[in-house]
Amino acid sequence: MIRTLIVDDEPLARRAVRQSLAGFGDFDVLGEAGHGAEAVAAIGTLRPDLVFLDVQMPEMDGFGVIEAIGVDAMPLVVFVTAFDAYAVRAFEAEALDYLLKPFDDQRFARVIERVRRHIGTGDGQRDGQRDGMRSLLGGQGRLVARGNGAAQLVRLDEIDWISAAGDYAEVHAGGRSLLIHESLTSLEARLPHAAFARIHRAAIVRLDRLVEVRPGTHGDGSVRLACGAELRFSRRYREPIDGYLTR
Repeated sequence: MIRTLIVDDEPLARRAVRQSLAGFGDFDVLGEAGHGAEAVAAIGTLRPDLVFLDVQMPEMDGFGVIEAIGVDAMPLVVFVTAFDAYAVRAFEAEALDYLLKPFDDQRFARVIERVRRHIGTGDGQRDGQRDGMRSLLGGQGRLVARGNGAAQLVRLDEIDWISAAGDYAEVHAGGRSLLIHESLTSLEARLPHAAFARIHRAAIVRLDRLVEVRPGTHGDGSVRLACGAELRFSRRYREPIDGYLTR
């Protein structure tokens, strides 16, 4: 039996996965969790082989669950998401598979086939997942954004700056402007702090793109980036600017 945990903040979504699993006799659903903290506790207590893990949950999302458990201790993961950009991030993390909500019986059956094929294959599959998750959680590599109606991968070293755009973050990279369905605060938390800094409530910059700083009279001011963009910095977020000025 494949010991399974279902994690999603939406009861209907949890029910959909549970009902779909009922058609497969070799899965034992150990329980459900409705938020990230509950998921962390359940994984630690129940020790499942497999977790159907919702990506977007309040307070602690699916990637936060992985970080809290620790990559080495994490069971195999099938990510569940309503957003295709998150599905690409799941692929980046070398998850066993992902389900894009709402899913149909045929798609679910393909996921089950992959689970059955890989659940007993030992450390090789798990090592691939762990390496991918380390890369993703460490903020290294790439972000997944949307442009021209499709998901696109953006290398971190391509990014000039990132701005707030309502419920989205807009990534400015090499003349491209791409959207990420994530708040600026959430994105800031998983970017490498040595390379990126928030300089305003609505802007994050890559520090090695700064070419000029113009201090204001009240602790604020403006910066110019190598790409030509000029941005305001506020007194609240001026610490990285002070670091630049003392180089």
